[in-house]
Amino acid sequence: MSEKEMKNTPTPHINASPEDFAKTVLMPGDPLRAKFIAETYLDNAVLVNNVRGIQGYTGEYKDTRVSVMASGMGMPSIGIYSYELFGFFGVDNIIRVGTAGGISADVKVRDIVIAMGACTNSNFASQYGLPGTFAPIASYGLMKTAIEKAKEHGANYHVGNCLSSDTFYNDDLTATGKWGKMGVLCVEMEAAALYMNAARCGKNALGIFTVSDHIITGEATSAEERQTSFTQMMEIALDTAVTL
Repeated sequence: MSEKEMKNTPTPHINASPEDFAKTVLMPGDPLRAKFIAETYLDNAVLVNNVRGIQGYTGEYKDTRVSVMASGMGMPSIGIYSYELFGFFGVDNIIRVGTAGGISADVKVRDIVIAMGACTNSNFASQYGLPGTFAPIASYGLMKTAIEKAKEHGANYHVGNCLSSDTFYNDDLTATGKWGKMGVLCVEMEAAALYMNAARCGKNALGIFTVSDHIITGEATSAEERQTSFTQMMEIALDTAVTL
């Protein structure tokens, strides 16, 4: 990290120093999920950020230093936190661990999706002034390792495209389902911005999701289950983190 970048810390959103974060950060949306991961899996976990209740912790998992910090909901929010972690705090890898809604008949509730790509209805990429459409994709090394770990855990997992949507309540009730005909597996709200920030900063990113509900079947899990019981996804991400 350059001296100029280090002078930009702490930021208005992360009240920490660069050395407070590990090189790899797990990033759930929910601050309580970040707290759960830290308290359940990390040894010697220390709270390193709590600005606006966005809890960030650093500790050890299998003798490797790992951080976990929430992103909040939506691309503007993860866009801020991931950019600052990549650009100002020396983080090299961010693994989003979140929930998603199934939009493919092949995906079942509680399955895991490893997002190879992230379609989006967002205007996030317009800032780059590109003469075309940018395709946000995961970092291959992270994805390859996560697939290996998913196999080791015996997970019911899928690898493919997700939809990162700016709208949770869409005025067009048919909009989300239309992505399914293009082979998109699930919908969430953050991965595309994370992937674009990683590309722009020359860093690495991956999204791993547990399917918490299904757009087609209507099946859903409870808020408490989403917060604390999707442990297989968390363990795949942590086992990926310690191989980097």
